[in-house]
Amino acid sequence: MEAMHASSAAGPIDVEVDALLVLSFGGPEKPEDVRPFLENVTRGRGVPPERLDAVVEHYMHFGGVSPINALNRDIISRIESELTGAAKDLPVYFGNRNWHPMIEDTVDRMRTEGVKSALVFPTSAWGGYSGCRQYHEDIARARDSVGDGAPELRKLRQYYDHPLLIDSFADAVRAARLRLSSGVRDKARLVFTAHSVPTSADAAAGPPSAGGHLYSRQVAEAARLTAGSVGVEDYDLVWQSRSGPPHIPWLEPDICDHLDDLAEAGVPAVVVCPVGFVSDHLEVVWDLDTEAEEKARELGIEFTRVATPGTDERFARMVLELVDELTAGGEVRRLGTAPLLGASTNGSPCGSGCCEPPLRTSGRPSLSN
Repeated sequence: MEAMHASSAAGPIDVEVDALLVLSFGGPEKPEDVRPFLENVTRGRGVPPERLDAVVEHYMHFGGVSPINALNRDIISRIESELTGAAKDLPVYFGNRNWHPMIEDTVDRMRTEGVKSALVFPTSAWGGYSGCRQYHEDIARARDSVGDGAPELRKLRQYYDHPLLIDSFADAVRAARLRLSSGVRDKARLVFTAHSVPTSADAAAGPPSAGGHLYSRQVAEAARLTAGSVGVEDYDLVWQSRSGPPHIPWLEPDICDHLDDLAEAGVPAVVVCPVGFVSDHLEVVWDLDTEAEEKARELGIEFTRVATPGTDERFARMVLELVDELTAGGEVRRLGTAPLLGASTNGSPCGSGCCEPPLRTSGRPSLSN
């Protein structure tokens, strides 16, 4: 295996990189996996069994299979094709936080196969605890589990505003708008969605010196950049997939509540862009394609949902650009202004006080990657 020397715009990193690990959330791939998977996700959170029962039913609506693992394998296949086309000898591994292939098993396999140092691409573009710091914790836990000989693992940076990601979303918005009836197309409202989090967790997203709210700031920038690319000045940013009890404040408004408001305002159609998601996993196909679309139909609003970027060939090209930033001193291409954090060495979080874990409360478990 030919190693690639790692460097960056900030200066050289004195290591060789000989693999890439795609790290994701994980999901069940058959009905009997669903309950054990959800128990992994909610371990230590005191989620009542009846709450898990309700979420199990969401999965059973799709045959007990989450699309996320298959989508990640597709992403990996595309990355491998891009690597081959660029004549880069970099094997790609796949690991998850909550279901097989578990990251601990993958890192152990990497050690057995002689990997000494790898870059880690997380299927989350964002800052914040679950979008960034928890991936550092996954990396550290896996290395501790493997012990002596565990490869060095370095997480790639946040990429919410990478030009290739924004271009992919923008083209998908254009395509979605064309699926609307011609009579309402020009009157459709562009609505961006991302996974809601507790407002306290959002306030803690980022280092205190940066003023927090890193997650919602990045989401807002991604929405602004995408809207600007398609020539839309007036749009909405809302949230979805809330999982906490009603007395805990979360980022609002919820997409379904917002549809009520749009109906009252006489909006005839919506183009819903899940800008906070890389792939069409369960919280897209259930919360948007099922619940939100049914809500819109009840309200008499024509509904179309924008495709996520993971299956776009530009997504794999973006991953290679992120790798090249470290292995070839490539240009750091970005369009936004919010801080980029989370690309530290040795699997450690950014620093004290950055993206602190949220207070765990019982409720619906988050199923997002």
